[in-house]
Amino acid sequence: PDKQPSTVMSAQATNANAKFWDAFHGGRYEDLPDVIEALTAAYLEDPRDAETAAHIGFSHVWRLSERARLERLSATITDHAVLARKYFSEAVRLAPKDDRYKGFHAGMELAEATLHGDEKLMRRGYYDLMEAIQGWPEFNLFTAGYIMSRLPFEDKQFTDAVDYQWQTLDACAEAKVDRRTAQYAAYMAKETTSGRKRVCWNSWIAPHNFEGFFLNMGDMLVKQGDVETARRVYANAKLSQSYEAWPFKAVLEQRIAQAEENVALFREPHPSEKTRTMMIASTFACTGCHQQ
Repeated sequence: PDKQPSTVMSAQATNANAKFWDAFHGGRYEDLPDVIEALTAAYLEDPRDAETAAHIGFSHVWRLSERARLERLSATITDHAVLARKYFSEAVRLAPKDDRYKGFHAGMELAEATLHGDEKLMRRGYYDLMEAIQGWPEFNLFTAGYIMSRLPFEDKQFTDAVDYQWQTLDACAEAKVDRRTAQYAAYMAKETTSGRKRVCWNSWIAPHNFEGFFLNMGDMLVKQGDVETARRVYANAKLSQSYEAWPFKAVLEQRIAQAEENVALFREPHPSEKTRTMMIASTFACTGCHQQ
């Protein structure tokens, strides 16, 4: 028989998920081993809990994504990609209508395929990601572009990734955003906390989602070499009402000032650089949007 999802979250799972959000919103990367232990224990108690399975996946993604925080990087850090894919696959299985889980699962398929040189899995991940975009473009266009921002700047798929960010803005604004001026102030009245458009803005889950989106998009444009447009895109983050409280405000302002110098750094990053590098390779790859 098919695995059926639970209808009620256990007390153990409730506590473990609260522990996850507390650490994530607090940016406490060092708490991840305890968070993963608590979530996994809760999942073993009830392996039909889609939300707990997804949060285990997110925790492994966070551990892998912000590995620049670690003093010493071991080869086994890559195991987190394998584990994340497994738990996202369970989340998709238990909540097949949640396109967020599908997008993250596809991203982890791509990550694992890259690690193992698995061309078949690479193609499956790519098409799963394209399907997830169709299911929820406002969310998964960003997810796809962010994942692909690691590619070389001359790669055609990196060009596609930049375009996915513009398409995200179009979907959120419900209009075609000017590719030259990148002007977004006119669309701020559309801000909402409900429906599918909620992922375009800040929320309890991602308190600085709006700011983080423009930080990453600006980074991608800098890597592409379009410095002036990048500066205008970075500046859109300041439209957020919560911008002054954003923990990474100083990073964005340095990005604007250093944009021309960062072209070369983003294309050929220094292995020891933890901040002045593409957002996806930084110490705030996840917390740039999620830290309070």
